[in-house]
Amino acid sequence: MPAEPRQSAKGRAYDFIKREVLRGAYEGGDLISEGDVAKRLDMSRTPVREAFLRLEVEGLLKLYPQRGALVVPVSPAEVRSVLEARRLLERFAVEKLLAGPAPARDAAVEALAAHVRRQRTAGSTGDAEAFLEEDRLFHTGLLDASGNPLVVQFYGTLRDRQTRMIAESMVSEPHRRESIMEEHAEILDALRAGDGERTLAALDAHLASTRKALGVT
Repeated sequence: MPAEPRQSAKGRAYDFIKREVLRGAYEGGDLISEGDVAKRLDMSRTPVREAFLRLEVEGLLKLYPQRGALVVPVSPAEVRSVLEARRLLERFAVEKLLAGPAPARDAAVEALAAHVRRQRTAGSTGDAEAFLEEDRLFHTGLLDASGNPLVVQFYGTLRDRQTRMIAESMVSEPHRRESIMEEHAEILDALRAGDGERTLAALDAHLASTRKALGVT
């Protein structure tokens, strides 16, 4: 079996910096330098500089010559826009799932329950990266259950922003991790019961608590 191609230095730098930003290790407002990142990854500054440029295009960094890269904070306007889009898409998915056949709903609920269990495990062990990944998969799984590939594709464009906002909410509010798990459990229980009104209310409460944790009115 042929060996997998080795990732380029630029690719490693890009993946590392982006992961650190999305999980909140590099917070909004932090200034990071090419030299520090290059030292951590044991590489020259050139691939780090190229990664900085790519992440500036994506809106995660703002470059300052001779100083480094500023991690662009998540703005209140961005929080509102992302949560408004998520509310529309996730409510659609819930309504579509509950209006469909019971076997499909039951299968989707069990898949979501597996993500909730793994998220609890990640939370109990302090694995922030795994916690955020299971958070993403829980909500993506809800959208997948709608059976609408265009809706799923559009929801995917919110992935990075969503992950970063959840990470920042956990930094801003010490008990946010526990409340996220409780809110996911409530959404799941309501879905399992086939109670549309309760599920939508739980979903709205979940999004509202994220908004509150980020200090956005």
